[in-house]
Amino acid sequence: MSTFDWSSRNLRPSEIPTVLPVEAFDGLIPTASKILYKEPNCVPIEPDKDASVVVVGDVHGQLHDVLFLLKDSGFPCENRFYVFNGDYVDRGAWGLETFLLLLAWKVFMPHRVFLLRGNHQSKYCTSVYGFENEVLAKYGDNNKGKHVYRECLGCFKGLPLASIIAGRVYTAHGGVFRNIPAASSKRAKGKKNRKVIPSADSVPLSLGSLEELSKTRRTVLNPPWEGPNLIPGDVLWSDPPMKPGLSPNDERGIGLLWGPDCTEDFLKKSGLKLIIRAHEGPDAREKRPGFGGMDEGYTIDHVVPSGKLITVFSAPDYPQFQATEERYENKGAYIVLNSPNFDTPIFHSFEASIPRPKVKQLLVIFF
Repeated sequence: MSTFDWSSRNLRPSEIPTVLPVEAFDGLIPTASKILYKEPNCVPIEPDKDASVVVVGDVHGQLHDVLFLLKDSGFPCENRFYVFNGDYVDRGAWGLETFLLLLAWKVFMPHRVFLLRGNHQSKYCTSVYGFENEVLAKYGDNNKGKHVYRECLGCFKGLPLASIIAGRVYTAHGGVFRNIPAASSKRAKGKKNRKVIPSADSVPLSLGSLEELSKTRRTVLNPPWEGPNLIPGDVLWSDPPMKPGLSPNDERGIGLLWGPDCTEDFLKKSGLKLIIRAHEGPDAREKRPGFGGMDEGYTIDHVVPSGKLITVFSAPDYPQFQATEERYENKGAYIVLNSPNFDTPIFHSFEASIPRPKVKQLLVIFF
């Protein structure tokens, strides 16, 4: 942590290999990937008595805010669990250091630190929003840099999609997901031993179950997700409006929109009390008039008989890195869940960590 903090303030991007040689990277990535790939799609987290769980939203490469958050909430330990809810890279200048730091914590404490996948853990997003260019600026636009980027993409594939905390709290980057109709026993004409899977457009949308989530194939890296593999796209890209119902998320072009009635249905059928998601920062929320903003780093979106739906966003003064001077001056937040039930969230808002290195001069490098 201290080395990455120092290097961010004192070294040019191209000098990162002097503090993190490719050989060290090549030791960390396979070790972390081996742990991640063995975890189920929806990781069960069972905190011990008197333990706490810290749930973190998008951090988007804002290394110094992540360092502050870890110190402010307390480092992972035997009685303090962490669930990071995706989007470790893009839009911040230190996405690589942020992701590798969290991977190191995962290796160090694999049963206390849990890293879930976000929609920005994809080749599509990282090639558009900065991470690919960041890696190549740091390790070179050559075989070495391309190797580092490619290995990160491979690690992204292993990240679980969701977690269930203490059997009561569902956490995922985007949210809930659809039911995928079972393959028909009818055989396609002229095709031996091939079952017919109904088109997603041919059946009404309905919510999926945790059992379906456990069986989906999560290693598909990029949109579009299709057919029986639509669930990862829903989990990573969906949003919760206030309007009841379940419908395609036409604005994003991927995932679902689900209303309070769907939140109630999902919580009730799954025996849960709380959904904690991420995915929406102040830029996304300003496009949805009448919806809760992200000034404090979190919003309580749905309150229903069975529980609540909460969005948490952990990148303050967002975005750290873009081609204009516009910033949202929002706070970031993290959530603490305590025993015995772990379903009563305690919100901790925080300001952007200062002083932090200026990134304006890096615009030409990344974009």
